[in-house]
Amino acid sequence: MARHATTRERLLEANERYAARPRSARALPAEPARQLAILTCMDARLDPLRFAGLREGDAHVIRNAGGRASDDAIRSLVLSAAVLGTREWLVVHHTRCVLAGATDADVRRRVRAGLREAGTHVAPARLHGVDGLAMPDPAQALVDDVRRIREHPLVSAAVEISGWVLDVASGRLAEVPEATAAGRPLAGPVGAAG
Repeated sequence: MARHATTRERLLEANERYAARPRSARALPAEPARQLAILTCMDARLDPLRFAGLREGDAHVIRNAGGRASDDAIRSLVLSAAVLGTREWLVVHHTRCVLAGATDADVRRRVRAGLREAGTHVAPARLHGVDGLAMPDPAQALVDDVRRIREHPLVSAAVEISGWVLDVASGRLAEVPEATAAGRPLAGPVGAAG
């Protein structure tokens, strides 16, 4: 019976092929060529460079569960603009997300069940660390994420922020006007006199 390669072995073989190719990318600067950053979901069905028609070195890609505007995602976006020169940010959610329609309580239950199945038992109170991932209303979640980024005190008004949904079945991106509107720069500092 033939032995199957392990995930680790396949990874190392693929990396060897990658490293052996003539690579102009080795000389690429850290600054993305298109001055673009994309915040999107970690879902394995999404390939941000391909769905956006980009190549290695064109953009920063920040991924997390749901493509949510978490503190860590915003910190990465701020660094992307302030240090590495991005001027446009796309927030891309997608159809058929496992978090769509779920509440925080649903997500906690699913995580706890998955951990239990793997042999790890966690007290329910410790699962509040996964709160904020759920999207009971996916359309509103995108608007809220774009707005949260725009309202962050370290986000420059010069950065363009837009909201998008990728249809995983068709591969098509659709801009969400309400989310993009939420990404427009604020008229002035909050509480400033007019």
